[in-house]
Amino acid sequence: MKTLVIIPAYNEEDSIVGTVEELMRVAPQYDYVVINDGSKDGTRCICREHGFRMLDLPANVGLTYGFQAGIKYALRMGYDAAIQFDADGQHRPEYIKTLVDEMERTEADIVIGSRFVTEKKSHSARMIGSCLISAITRFTTGAKIKDPTSGMRLYRSTVFQSFCRFNDFGPEPDSIAYLIHKGAKVVECQVEMRDRMAGESYLNLTRSIEYMLRTCASILFVQWFR
Repeated sequence: MKTLVIIPAYNEEDSIVGTVEELMRVAPQYDYVVINDGSKDGTRCICREHGFRMLDLPANVGLTYGFQAGIKYALRMGYDAAIQFDADGQHRPEYIKTLVDEMERTEADIVIGSRFVTEKKSHSARMIGSCLISAITRFTTGAKIKDPTSGMRLYRSTVFQSFCRFNDFGPEPDSIAYLIHKGAKVVECQVEMRDRMAGESYLNLTRSIEYMLRTCASILFVQWFR
């Protein structure tokens, strides 16, 4: 499968070089593109200095629109699949082939790099939210997704058009629920993830709760009116 690695990046000057260079070293068989989402730090200049393949967005538009830009690029360039890959070093490139192989083996439309196929979730507030999203997804679609908030997801070209069609359709659990409802086949593969190399996560406790509530509401109500 001709696979594109999409790397959304916003203010990732401290980690982008390590992320891309590790990707090129460990998984050189896959093309990549960095989506510089209007970074205010040195991300853009660093990518240019190192000759990284980059789509340079002139303003910060957020993960949804940044990822959509990557999907549109993949669609235009004729890729069979595209994988969402964090710029902060949390995702490990050796697992990309695992997900691609699983997609080919199962003929799935989406393969999620899951932390909890064979491992158990902790009892943190974030994991409680993950369990709630899993339960609501199963209630509305019948699908059992153990790691709905994993950001490492491989998408087959069969679902590219959905990301191009809706302005608010991002790489999030509610979009996965919508695609399952529309007939997409979703499977999970066990992966391991690391802590971010640098910087701080956008999701503090308050934002995590807001994210959980917004996502659950979208899965329960909003997705049915698309």
